[in-house]
Amino acid sequence: MKVKNRWISTLFALLFIPSLFAADVLRLKVDGPITPVTARYLMDGLSRAERQHAEAVIITLDTPGGLMSSTMDIDKRLLAAKVPVIVYISPSGGRAASAGVFISYAAHLVAMAPSTNIGSAHPVTMGGAKQDSSAVMMEKVTNDAVSHIRGLARQRGRNADWAESAVRESKNISEEEALEQNVISLIAADFDSLLDALDGRVVEVDGQSVTLHTADAVVEHRPMNWRYQILDKIADPNIAYLLMLGGVMGLFFELRSPGALFPGILGGISLILAFFAMQVLPINAAGVLLIILAVLFFVLEAYTPTFGFLTIGGVIAMILGSLMLFRSPEFFVSLSVILPAVAGLALFFFFVAAMALKAQTRKVSTGTQGLVGEQGTVLRAAAGAEQVGVHGEIWRAYSSDKLKKGDCIEVTAVNGMVLTVKKIV
Repeated sequence: MKVKNRWISTLFALLFIPSLFAADVLRLKVDGPITPVTARYLMDGLSRAERQHAEAVIITLDTPGGLMSSTMDIDKRLLAAKVPVIVYISPSGGRAASAGVFISYAAHLVAMAPSTNIGSAHPVTMGGAKQDSSAVMMEKVTNDAVSHIRGLARQRGRNADWAESAVRESKNISEEEALEQNVISLIAADFDSLLDALDGRVVEVDGQSVTLHTADAVVEHRPMNWRYQILDKIADPNIAYLLMLGGVMGLFFELRSPGALFPGILGGISLILAFFAMQVLPINAAGVLLIILAVLFFVLEAYTPTFGFLTIGGVIAMILGSLMLFRSPEFFVSLSVILPAVAGLALFFFFVAAMALKAQTRKVSTGTQGLVGEQGTVLRAAAGAEQVGVHGEIWRAYSSDKLKKGDCIEVTAVNGMVLTVKKIV
């Protein structure tokens, strides 16, 4: 009975003691573009805070913007949050641009650190075509974004007119202007000052008024864990781009040299990771097609050498495709990554092409024809029954020269299993 009671006590402790020490405030951190990985991280953090009945969730935000689809997902989750959510734009020098404006407006309260800014939320595409259909589509996207952010402003009691100007005209303001124009709720020099300033404020959460008690709150800092960081790194345009090129090189090397295994395995893993990243990034089909065309040029150069013409075409197509690979201006491959990567890929395929050309012009070194030109030694000299040693093998031989044992000979022809040889003087 005592053992049973001990197990019950242990189970009670495991289930309930962690909740007694749950933090009052959960702090999340977003430092970079808004991606599906960012959205998943924030949603999981909010769910954790709701399970713990936290006093509030504070999102430290510094972002240049990101994907509108991920931003919409975050906004919907913030609007449905069962705990107060505060967005804190920091550190000094940070910003909440583009998608960051929408996320800020979806939060219950917004604070900014000194020397930060908010704004520039106009939707941007990378199409570049100045056609009526493109202009109409951009107008639709802009109107949709305006409608969304004005709805957020009405629900959170913020300046809807400025929000619309941030979307339509890319307006951008400092923390002091934001406070004056009712874009944010307060200015806080640091996180501790923010907790003090939030204490006693009343916000409406799920239709009820909630008073914040944050002055002496226990704060749980919950940055992205290793899983989110790995996914976030893979979703970086530069990493995704290098994974794609590495995968192509690995698989090509495996096809050229079947049985090497390691290049094929590494290339396959790299391509799968690259495809994962491509799913969460705004890919431009024209950029992908140009890169595929470049790889095709490189492969053709390797199999049918054209003395560099296909390689030059491949380099041009690869550079253009790399620059056009992503549609959104927040997601792009750095030129400092593109140039070395394209140069390395071109050299790789040029090296393969050179090796292929060398193999095509190399003297046959296998089979009986590979014996022509090889040298050996006479093992037995008897009229009509000469034997010579070539490549460690014993062959019957014929020669118009007079041979004796120990003479050096050179193979001049192969007739079936008989070598025609000549004496080397």
